[in-house]
Amino acid sequence: MFNAIDRNPRLRRPWRAALLAAMVVAGTAVAAQPAVAAPFDLAGWATQGGGTTGGGSASPVTVSDATAFTNAAKSTSASVIRVSGTINLSSMTKVASNKTIIGVGSNAQITGSGLNVANASNVIIRNISFHDWDDDAINVQYSTRVWIDHNSFANGYDGAVDVKRASDYVTVSWNKFSSHDKTMLLGHDDGNGSEDTGKLRVTYHHNWFNGTNQRHPRVRFGNPVHVYNNYYGGVTSYGVASTKDAGVLVEGNYFENTKDPFHRGEGSSPAANLVARSNYFVNSGAGDAGGSVKTIPYSYTLDAASGVKSSVTSGAGVGKI
Repeated sequence: MFNAIDRNPRLRRPWRAALLAAMVVAGTAVAAQPAVAAPFDLAGWATQGGGTTGGGSASPVTVSDATAFTNAAKSTSASVIRVSGTINLSSMTKVASNKTIIGVGSNAQITGSGLNVANASNVIIRNISFHDWDDDAINVQYSTRVWIDHNSFANGYDGAVDVKRASDYVTVSWNKFSSHDKTMLLGHDDGNGSEDTGKLRVTYHHNWFNGTNQRHPRVRFGNPVHVYNNYYGGVTSYGVASTKDAGVLVEGNYFENTKDPFHRGEGSSPAANLVARSNYFVNSGAGDAGGSVKTIPYSYTLDAASGVKSSVTSGAGVGKI
C-alpha cells in the first residue's frame, strides 16, 4: 500500500502527504510528511460562481470613525475601504455589493456591533479584529461570493461568522477565534429548506479555533461544505456538527484536546452526512461520521494534517497579510 502511494503519479504531494499523515494517526509506522504552507490567496467556494474580487481596482478610501465607515460600506459603488484604528459601531452595519473591507496594519478593530452582509454579492473582509459585538460579528444572508479572511474574533455576544438564508459561494479562511461560544452557524433553521437546499456552500480552511466552545461550524442543508486544514485547539463542546440534510467533508484538520471533534445531529436537528478523512488527533475523540457528501468541484492544496497546527498558529489572524 505504501509503495502504491509512492508510485502513483496521480497522488500529487499534498494528497500523498495527507494520506501518509492519516496512516501515522492510525498507528502505521510511516513518517509523516511536512505540511506545505498554503498560500494566502482565495481558495474554496468563493472562487466559484464567477469568483470574488470585492472592490477590485477601485481607489482605496481610508476610514477611522463609524460615520465614515458606515457611509462607505453601504455605498452602491465598488469600493476598497481601509479601516484605520478602532471603529465603534452602535448597530449592525450594512455592507453592500462589490466591497473590499481591509484593516490597515495589525491594529484595525471593529467593536460594539458587527457587519451585515445582506442581499449583497462580491464582498471581501480581511485583516480586522472583531470583539465585544452585540449581535453577530459578521452576518451573511441572501448573499453570494463572500470571502472572510485573516480576521480575529473574540468575546462577542452571538455568532462570530454566521452564514444563512440562501447564501452561497463563501470562503472563511485563516481567521482566529478565541474566548467565544457560538462560533460559526451555517443555516439558521431546520424549516428553511425551501430557500437553503442547493445553497449554503461554504469552505472553511486554515482557521484557528483557540479554546472556543461550539459551532465550528454547525451546518444545515449545505452540501458539500468543506472543512479542511483547520486547527482545533482545546475546543470545549464540539467541533463540527452536520445536521438537517447537510453534507460536510471534514478533511486534513488537526484536533488537539478536543473531546468531540465532529458529529452528526445537534440539539433538535437530525443527523446528516459527514465524511471525515486524513485528520490528525492529539488527546481528542475519534468523532462520529457517516453517509456520503457531494464532490468538491474546485481544486485546492491539502496540507498534511500533522503540520496544520504549526502553519495555522503562525499564519491565522490579523497582521499576517
